[in-house]
Amino acid sequence: MPISRIAVGSPAEAGQADALKAALAEFISVLIFVFAGEGSGMAFNKLTDDDSSTPAGLVGANISGGHVNPAVTFGAFVGGHITLVRSILYWIAQLLGSVVACLLLKFSTGGMTTSAFSLSSGLGAWNAVVFEIVMTFGLVYTVYATAVDPKKGNIGIIAPIAIGFIVGANILAGGAFDGASMNPAVSFGPAVVSWTWDNHWVYWLGPFIGSAIAAIVYEVFFIAPSTYEELPSADF
Repeated sequence: MPISRIAVGSPAEAGQADALKAALAEFISVLIFVFAGEGSGMAFNKLTDDDSSTPAGLVGANISGGHVNPAVTFGAFVGGHITLVRSILYWIAQLLGSVVACLLLKFSTGGMTTSAFSLSSGLGAWNAVVFEIVMTFGLVYTVYATAVDPKKGNIGIIAPIAIGFIVGANILAGGAFDGASMNPAVSFGPAVVSWTWDNHWVYWLGPFIGSAIAAIVYEVFFIAPSTYEELPSADF
C-alpha cells in the first residue's frame, strides 16, 4: 500500500540547498504560469467585455501541469515520492508565486481585477467539489502515467503534451461551471488579491481528494504490483 511509503522527512530538509532550489523553481514556475494564465483571462475579458464563458475564453483563462500545483504535490506525497517537509516547502512557494503573479498583474494593468474562481449560477458547492475531484483525478492520474511511473519509458517525453491535453479537456468540460481550477495555487492568488473567498474551500478540497485518489489507485494497481513482480523468487 502507498500509505506505508509516506515519508515525513526531517526539519533539516527544509534548509537543504536542493530542497530550497526546488522550492524556488516552484515559486518561479507558478508565478510565470499564473501570470500568463490569469493575464490571458483578463485580456480576453477586456477584449470581449467580460464574456469569458466561451470555449476560447475558458481555455485562455487557466493552465496547469507538472508540480506547479499543490494538488499534484499532494498526490506525489501520498504516493511516497516526496516528503511532507518538502511538500510544505513546495506549497508555500506555489502559493506565494500565485499571489505575486496576481499582484504584478493588478499593478501592470492599472488596477484591473484579478477575478477569483466562482461557481456558475445554479451550481452548488458540493457539485463543484465533485467536478474538481474528477478533473483533478484525471490530471494527477495522467501525471503519474507519463511522469511518475518508473516504467513510463519514452512516454515521459510527451508528459507535458499529455498533461496539457487533459487540462484543456477538463477546462472545456468544467470551466463554465466552476472555472475548472484543478490547482489550489491558481485559485489562491486571485482570491487573495481580490479578497474574494466565496466557496474558496471548494478549490482545495476537490483537488486534494481527486489527487489522493489518483495517487492511491495508480500506486496500488500499477506501480506496486510490478514492484513485487521484480522481487527475486524464493526457493523452498
